[in-house]
Amino acid sequence: MIDNIPLDPAELSDAWDLLSPEERLAGFRMLPPEKAEEFFFDLSADDQAELILSLAPGERRIWMRLLEPDDAADVVQAADEEDRATLLGLLDEATRREVTALLAYEEDEAGGLMSSRFARLRPDITVDEAISYLRRQALGKIEVETLYYIYVLDNAQRLLGILSLRELFGAPGNRLVRDVMNTDFVAVPEDMDQEAVARLFAEYDVVALPVINDEGRMVGIVTVDDIVDVVQEETTEDIQKYGGMEALEEPYLRIGFIDLMRKRAPWLSILFIGEMFTTFAMSRFEGKIEEAAFLASFVPLIISSGGNSGSQASTLVVRALTLDEIKLRDWWRVVRREFFAGALLGSILGALGILRVAVWQLISPIDYNGALAAGLGTAGMSATVFVSLLGVVLFGTIAGSTLPLLLRKLNFDPASASAPFVATLVDVMGVLIYFAAATALIL
Repeated sequence: MIDNIPLDPAELSDAWDLLSPEERLAGFRMLPPEKAEEFFFDLSADDQAELILSLAPGERRIWMRLLEPDDAADVVQAADEEDRATLLGLLDEATRREVTALLAYEEDEAGGLMSSRFARLRPDITVDEAISYLRRQALGKIEVETLYYIYVLDNAQRLLGILSLRELFGAPGNRLVRDVMNTDFVAVPEDMDQEAVARLFAEYDVVALPVINDEGRMVGIVTVDDIVDVVQEETTEDIQKYGGMEALEEPYLRIGFIDLMRKRAPWLSILFIGEMFTTFAMSRFEGKIEEAAFLASFVPLIISSGGNSGSQASTLVVRALTLDEIKLRDWWRVVRREFFAGALLGSILGALGILRVAVWQLISPIDYNGALAAGLGTAGMSATVFVSLLGVVLFGTIAGSTLPLLLRKLNFDPASASAPFVATLVDVMGVLIYFAAATALIL
């Protein structure tokens, strides 16, 4: 129960996901005021929305107004549809207009991440005048998200240049801002996807990026703390998809059991149906298996090798696409690279397979001549295993590398080319390749 939890924010944070809404509220009220504020800002937008709505009406307004407009927009988006108007009504008129404008953007766009409060200057004032103006901003008379970068705008709010605070203080006081600003800068359109924005942060190593609209007017900034959340969110989503399920929209312990099943059951059903094709493929070779039952013992070895190679290839390509290391135009380079990789890896595994047959024959000899009509013995079995592994691994690497590219071409998430999905596809082909090789070489 909550009464047993000390008034330590760290311990309350550790227990947070295990507590009921009533226990969370009780624990939050037991924190000292300065600790409560710090704890509140560390919560996710979902938890902040839940906590604010559980407070008394008078308290709600206090906590909601502590949030910056972009954070307040996240809280409103995290709340249920029927509670959003209530949360918006807690804000003052100016902030409510800012938050409403931010809510017009998609959640995963630059506009949905940005803050409209940034430090701005006119190009025709002196450095000394600019410093005096920024000092008032730092004292809180004008609220801004960060003072690390200052943005120089014209009368139409178009971005002309950018200055860091260090550059401004290092410039002669009588020089004009237009003469010391940097005109070589990177800005992002308001509808740019958040993953693309995150890549720009990594590429240019900045702490904030300006956001401009279709008319070239600056409408806000995206800061690195927002991007940290984006990277964590996108990585979590990709990992969940790659595990062969739909991405969860809430933390694991917070999502309802029925919703969790809805996320997992459809993909498991699809994979199950896929494996039924493997069973169907094996049933086509029942006669061959009855004729040489020992062939069945090599099936797991063959198909698992193909599935593993396909999973490797798809993992590499999906991650490279996510990091923008490869483009769709590089498809032939990827296929060619994976073809040679698959051939070499298949040969290595094929050699190990031959060794496996030889060792097995020494430990538990099989009378191949009695079992096989062709009577090709150990040599025939070795050749079958080698050719099968070469073919299956080669198919696995090519399938695993091309499927993510195909999905990206069709505007689907490449992470949907999950390891289980690729492995299931390769399982079916693995059975066909193995028994086709066995038929050609020893049956």
